Amino acid sequence: MGMGKPDGLRKAQQLDGVFFSFKLLLLLLLCKQVSSQCKILRCNSGFVAATLNLRGSSKNAAYCNALRSYSSCTRKTSHTCRGDLTYHSAVHGIEDLMSQHNCSKDGPVSPPRLRPPLPNREGLELPDVCNYERNFHFKHGKNTSYVYCGVFGDPHMRTFYNEFQTCKIKGAWPLIDNNYLAVQVTNTPVRKDSNATVTSKLTVIFKNVKECIDQKVYQAETDNVPAAFDDGSANGGERQGGNSLTINEKVPERHIEIKAAYIGTTIIVRQVGDHLSFAIRMPEEVATAFTEEQDLQLCVHGCPYNEQIHIMPPPTISSLVSMETARTKCKEKLPVEDAYFQSCVFDVLMLEDTNYTLAAYNAFEDTKTLHPDSEKLHIFKNHVQGCPPLSVSLFIVSLFAGLLVQLI
Repeated sequence: MGMGKPDGLRKAQQLDGVFFSFKLLLLLLLCKQVSSQCKILRCNSGFVAATLNLRGSSKNAAYCNALRSYSSCTRKTSHTCRGDLTYHSAVHGIEDLMSQHNCSKDGPVSPPRLRPPLPNREGLELPDVCNYERNFHFKHGKNTSYVYCGVFGDPHMRTFYNEFQTCKIKGAWPLIDNNYLAVQVTNTPVRKDSNATVTSKLTVIFKNVKECIDQKVYQAETDNVPAAFDDGSANGGERQGGNSLTINEKVPERHIEIKAAYIGTTIIVRQVGDHLSFAIRMPEEVATAFTEEQDLQLCVHGCPYNEQIHIMPPPTISSLVSMETARTKCKEKLPVEDAYFQSCVFDVLMLEDTNYTLAAYNAFEDTKTLHPDSEKLHIFKNHVQGCPPLSVSLFIVSLFAGLLVQLI
């Protein structure tokens, strides 16, 4: 009897399972049209059907089998459903239910995992499971190493491994998808007649960690950058006094900062002009905690090769802003001609708006705030996708023009 679960806890877990199945039923009823590629609703309906009439002593084993089948089904849809929030909700729901019902991933029901008691040594600082930095130092005797990722402008991205890219990605794409956190951006065209895109929506899902937070979802859209999660709260719940996860408003409706102490992560979200920017610093241990099914992450691998574009506008570009004006305006904000400066010039020319100097400027400021290595703030690129820097390109063009005149 000592190993059994209290009736209250068992009933609560049963209610959680029923509530999750009910949400799946609602999704099936409300979603009349589903992408021809993403088959997540088929997985949802299969799980609902398999668990709808479970009764008796064998319920938990049968429920675990159904969860394993459900998990297998979602893994098969991972690539085609990367931009579907229903898919991400299903994956997170499966993880929670597997843990609640003590289900192993590939076997029978596993016994509850018991934590060994911590030694009570006088003068020794005990770990805090909801303070990542303190807990990491306690376990390893050293400070953790961090990685940084940022997205801004048209859109430009700096990956966890300091690769700087400009992408033409449209629609919903996952920036991050690991065991603790999922971040998805939605990019839309600046104008109907333009191929240039900017980030118009951002979704951040903080996955449930029992000791520290309930699952929380944060969403920001153009002209709507709230200082609260979707449920109206500004922290991760009552556990740990709400200090494990907090949102702070820096500029009303324009700039917020999220601190997730339990995973040692800081996120900055801004609206600059008519688009959003995103920056994150997180421990490398957290950033690399993902499975093969979670391999499509732009912050980890960068944009697919066919989605990358030249940072230098093509010679035939017709812009209301001249090259000289763009360079002058960007130089005022970014005196160093690095990748951020090049991105600034690119955005001002392509988007025909000098206000986009602020996008690159704020992105660099966020990099200075969050990047773990101050010596790697600037990225100098001799070429991007085979294109030389703007200054070199202009020199080559002028040299070629001079030779052409001499030949004529």
